[in-house]
This record gives sequence, structure tokens and C-alpha cells, in this order.
Amino acid sequence: MSKKKLCLILAVIFALNIAAITIFENVQAVTYKKGSTGSTVTQIQTILKNQGYYFGSVDGIYGSSTEAAIKKFQSRWGLSVDGKAGTQTLNALGINVSSTQGSTSGDVALLARLISAEARGEPYSGQVAVGAVVLNRTKHPSFPNTISGVIYQSGAFTCLTDGQWNKPVSDGAYNAARDALNGWDPSGGAIYYFNPATATSSWIWSRPLIVTIGKHRFCA
Repeated sequence: MSKKKLCLILAVIFALNIAAITIFENVQAVTYKKGSTGSTVTQIQTILKNQGYYFGSVDGIYGSSTEAAIKKFQSRWGLSVDGKAGTQTLNALGINVSSTQGSTSGDVALLARLISAEARGEPYSGQVAVGAVVLNRTKHPSFPNTISGVIYQSGAFTCLTDGQWNKPVSDGAYNAARDALNGWDPSGGAIYYFNPATATSSWIWSRPLIVTIGKHRFCA
């Protein structure tokens, strides 16, 4: 074998090894486990705490308590119970693990669950409007800048504590979530909404009304 061919083969092998390492690192980048640290771990802990799975400190350190909470979450949602926050678990938590532009299946699923829980039985445009409110909040400085952050913000949505969140998601809610993510906003830019028949806060009535759809008033 000539030296030129040998160099070419070695170069190809080297390139393939680099590609394999890169793919492996990319896969690992979306898997969090015991010993992991950082802002994504903080987000995982916050969501688990808001849902009642985690009772430790939100410190960005993936320890035994976080691992145990993840196992409980995985068991509840029918995921593989390994205590690691991989792609499927992160998507179920509503954490965007995609580095590309646009919405992920996790975004759609999380937003659809919120729409179904908050606007079940409402007109379709009203369901889309509820989704749009979540997206409007991600762009507003007073709210978290992610869909999961907005939805799991403490006290933001009653469906997380009244049992509605755990009910089956309607097919229409998925369509409404996609329409909202694609830019349809029947709420007219609202960042709040409420049902006048059940609202107990006097403050919410002070918000400027934009539009009423079904039973919900959408406000600035």
C-alpha cells in the first residue's frame, strides 16, 4: 500500500472518529443525571417542585433528591424509570431540548395540556387564545421567557393544582397549540385571562379588557 493511500485511510478514520465523538457529545448534552449542574438542572428542579415531586433546594445540582423526584415523575407519566433526564423526560417536563429554531414536540404537548386543562369546552378560538397568552408572556419582561417557565410559574394557572392538569388532553387542544405556536393570536396580545363567573381576585378586574371569547375575558 502506498504512503499516499495509507494517509488517506488514516485521515478518513480520524474524521469518522471525530464525527462519532461529536454525535456522542450532542446526545450526552441533552441527558442530565446525578452529578450534573447548571441552569437546566435548576429548571428541572423548579418544574418538579411546582408539580409536587421535588422538595429539596433549587440549587442547580442534580443530587439524590432530584434523581428520586425524576423517577417519581417518570413513573407517573409512563416513561422509562432510570432517574435520568433524557430527551423524552425533558420533553415531558416541557423543557426545550432542541437547538434549532421553531417549536418542538415538547412545546406542543405542554401547551396543549395547558389549553385542554384551562379551556376545555371553550370555543376553538378561545383555546388558541389561551395558548397565545402563554406565548405572549414569554416575550414580556414580567414573565419567564420559556413556555415551561410561564406554565409552571407559581400561582400562574389554577389547573396545576385543581386536578385539571392530569386529565386526558383533547385532540383539539393539540391543534390549538400548533395554531398558537404558528402565530395566531385571537387574544389580541393579551397576557392575562380569567373567567368572570369564578374569578376571586379584585385585581384581575382592573386589567384593561381586550376581547371576550366564550367564558374568558382576555386582558392586557
